[in-house]
Amino acid sequence: MIYERLGEGQQYQEEITRNLEDFAGEGLRTLCFAVADISKEYYEEWKNTYYKASTSLQMREKKLEDAAQLIECKLKLLGATAIEDRLQENVPETIAALLKAGIHVWVLTGDKQETAINIGHSCRLLSQGMPLLILNTGSLDETRDTINRHIVEFGDQLKKENDAALIIDGKTLIYALTTDLRKDFLDLCISCKSVICCRVSPSQKAEVVELLTQETGVVTLAIGDGANDVAMIQKANVGVGIAGQEGLQAACASDYAIGQFRFLAKLLFVHGAWNYNRLCKVILYSFYKNICLYVIELWWAALSGWSGQVIFERWSIAMYNVLFTAAPPLAMGIFDRCCSARTRMLFPELYKESQSGSQYNWMVFLWWVILALIHSVVVFTIPVFAMTQDVAWGSGLTGGYLVVGNMIYTYVVVTVCLKAGLITDAWTWVTHLAIWGSIASWFIFLVVYSNFWPILPMAPDMCGIYIQVFTSPIFWFGLIMIPLASLLLDISVKVISNTARKTLTERVRESEIANKDVSKVLDTRTRLTETARLLKNVFRRTTTRVNLEVELAHIFIENLIDISLNFGAGGRTITLSK
Repeated sequence: MIYERLGEGQQYQEEITRNLEDFAGEGLRTLCFAVADISKEYYEEWKNTYYKASTSLQMREKKLEDAAQLIECKLKLLGATAIEDRLQENVPETIAALLKAGIHVWVLTGDKQETAINIGHSCRLLSQGMPLLILNTGSLDETRDTINRHIVEFGDQLKKENDAALIIDGKTLIYALTTDLRKDFLDLCISCKSVICCRVSPSQKAEVVELLTQETGVVTLAIGDGANDVAMIQKANVGVGIAGQEGLQAACASDYAIGQFRFLAKLLFVHGAWNYNRLCKVILYSFYKNICLYVIELWWAALSGWSGQVIFERWSIAMYNVLFTAAPPLAMGIFDRCCSARTRMLFPELYKESQSGSQYNWMVFLWWVILALIHSVVVFTIPVFAMTQDVAWGSGLTGGYLVVGNMIYTYVVVTVCLKAGLITDAWTWVTHLAIWGSIASWFIFLVVYSNFWPILPMAPDMCGIYIQVFTSPIFWFGLIMIPLASLLLDISVKVISNTARKTLTERVRESEIANKDVSKVLDTRTRLTETARLLKNVFRRTTTRVNLEVELAHIFIENLIDISLNFGAGGRTITLSK
């Protein structure tokens, strides 16, 4: 940036340039110093221009940038410095885990290319011998030719992950993000395992994240710790800010705030995977339990000649979601987990199942709706046809529609609570209390509510109805058979799924329960494909190391290095930015 603004005839410029290249090759962060001599009259004139730009209501940032360029020109080079920025604790291990989890890591940094590549190697984003596609061009036509050449070299492997990395500087990125090249540039990036954008501005970081989010539809996560990462963090689907010595701007603008970059692994692999699983179950279960009860009113309306009569008492309906079925999804959403935190941290491959979206999609949702409809039919028809004899007691007494309604309501509560237990992976004492306590709460409510009249002026039609329900042999027989008949399909599908189509997570969970070695379940060996071997002979190699900025399947990360580094991460792509 400074070199572009220097005046002519700079003393020691060539020597300083050589020193900067040496420093960057060692992975040091370099900084140039320059000064400009201006007259007082020129400064007053520029101050006026800058004030107008700062108070402009339209295109303020562009006008401020133009105003700054008026004074930052014809600079005199004074010298340069090199600073060693150490990586934070466990940064290389964290990035290696992200890559192992199938997360695409992109680095967006303002550092020099050599420094960025050095840090890339030090944080294990780049491996020894990995082919590097380096894009350093000075014009739009040259950029187009270079991108097209690499696209041809990929051939059939285009848009597929290859063991290669793309390195591009900020100047070339300007051309690559133009309207006619951005699609080809994105295809080239997607074809690489990692992408490093060096010498990029904060606005370019945000533009890259936005391009990836809009054009590919992937979930992006951006992580950073500085004010220059705010735009990138806000453009991503998920923003993570690191609260450090560079201020709290990034943390305040993000969705999640963490203390160090290494905590990102636990945020994704443990809390992210757990909560994804929990939310999917809670959402599906919430739709299921409501369809299961309220569709019964439709069946009853058809049976009663569309008279408008409801089969359930009004306060029973009102308390369904408030009391009788509220605890199971709550316990599921807080305590349920399929694997332990330790196992998920040791084996990042388990995160791939969360990325696939297999637990919540339109097919899964449709299946739950069908199950709810089947359960409502079973729970409704069996009691209704069982009571058509009109004699449900040995004394020969008969009951009204509310007796059948309360029987059906009981079976619904028991069925949906047992369904919650069927989809729960971790049975804790809270889970037991939620499921069995919900069932018990309905029986207690029925007894208490049936005794309100005439003590309280309400529910006269429910007076003593619990006696009619509890003294019927048909009720107790149905209490055992109807929930089992309703859940028979669910149990069969679960048994077949856990036997013939067992997922990796299920196999790991069973190994944990049996106290077996989980590592035997996971095939963690990585094999170099034939395509990757061929790419090594095509693309330029380098053994230097890199700076940080990553994007999570596609995430964006900035400054992984101690206090000086920034991070940006988003979705299933990560972008590291320094």
